[in-house]
Amino acid sequence: MLSEQELQSLKNRFSIIGSSPGLNYALRVASQVASTDLTVLILGESGVGKEVFSKIIHSFSARKHEPFIAINCGAIPEGTIDSELFGHEKGSFTSAVDNRKGYFETVNGGTIFLDEIGEMPIGTQARLLRVLETGEYIKVGSSKVLKTNVRVIAATNKDLKERAQVGKFREDLYYRLNTVPIRVPALRDRTDDIPLLFRKFAVDFAEKYRTEPIRLSEEANVLLRNYSWPGNIRQLKNMAEQISVLSQNKKVEVGDIRYYIPEENSADRMPALIQKEGGASGENEFSNERDLLYKLFFDMKKDVTDVKKMFFEIMKNPAAAQQYTGVANYESQVERSETYKPALSEIPEQIAEGNNPIIISQGNHETSSAQEIEEVLDLSENEKKLITKALKKHRGRRRNAASELGISERTLYRKINEYNIDE
Repeated sequence: MLSEQELQSLKNRFSIIGSSPGLNYALRVASQVASTDLTVLILGESGVGKEVFSKIIHSFSARKHEPFIAINCGAIPEGTIDSELFGHEKGSFTSAVDNRKGYFETVNGGTIFLDEIGEMPIGTQARLLRVLETGEYIKVGSSKVLKTNVRVIAATNKDLKERAQVGKFREDLYYRLNTVPIRVPALRDRTDDIPLLFRKFAVDFAEKYRTEPIRLSEEANVLLRNYSWPGNIRQLKNMAEQISVLSQNKKVEVGDIRYYIPEENSADRMPALIQKEGGASGENEFSNERDLLYKLFFDMKKDVTDVKKMFFEIMKNPAAAQQYTGVANYESQVERSETYKPALSEIPEQIAEGNNPIIISQGNHETSSAQEIEEVLDLSENEKKLITKALKKHRGRRRNAASELGISERTLYRKINEYNIDE
């Protein structure tokens, strides 16, 4: 395990700023595992600097004089990633006009860093597993088994175990990669390091653009510490560059910082259609539509029940109206409606609880006759009403109506024919 002095020397060598416990622990694990040939899985959000850890492991390993290559699996098209990694033979596919060596052949003896491993196609994952287990691979379009001696370091910002459970990542490959996991902390978990990182970036950009470095006020520092930094160090660096170029004052106040920090939007609370795994697309689409409509109708029924309960509570105690509304003259409105209020003794107890259909009083309470209004819970009828309303709102434009309803245009067309809706 690294001493404090060795740890600081490592940070200086790779330009790592910060001293949070999570960062220090990750660096110590990386240096300790570097001397072995174990497969390493680096975990962390996008922008935390996972590639730096792969370079640390390679630089402190016995392979440090051999090639090192970093590959972003999410940036290579699915149709060519096998050729990129393992090579191909001439004529193996349309554009294969010559033989090509893959990365596992050209980097033989060195280290391959597979960034965003969670984006790798399932077929390529099977090939990679064979390389990790036996060191063997086959070029695309060839039948000859080749050998390679490559150390694999992988990184991801996704939960690979969760993806394995839904069939998007091979479980056996996950456990093979996860021999030694290293978790790089997010920037929001390193609040004390944020001012130091910002200062370092400000000095670097001042040298680049030949200007005086900007400085943050204490209030601006507090604001930066309290921000969540979804883009992590990459976002902080970009912000430091923007302020270095655009700021009129070299001392940046909290008001200036707010201009460069995007507002953090709350999560969308509206229900959404989620594509289910497996099954025909038509069945999934139909099931998702039904799920959405059921949720909407049951939520509406709950809201109606809550309104009924509030109404009867107000009739019992008009003074309680203020907790349900901000209208100042609500009490006078209640007084004006007294002539229409049925006697409380005539209201069944279970209705006062808000559990039965609404009762509308006809005439005054002395000669009232109650009429029960049943709530319409027919799914197809409500679905038809929603579609008709959406079409009317968007003046018959099906694409806009389908988007509003959260369904495909094809499904909307089918529903229009099914319910004989007049557009």
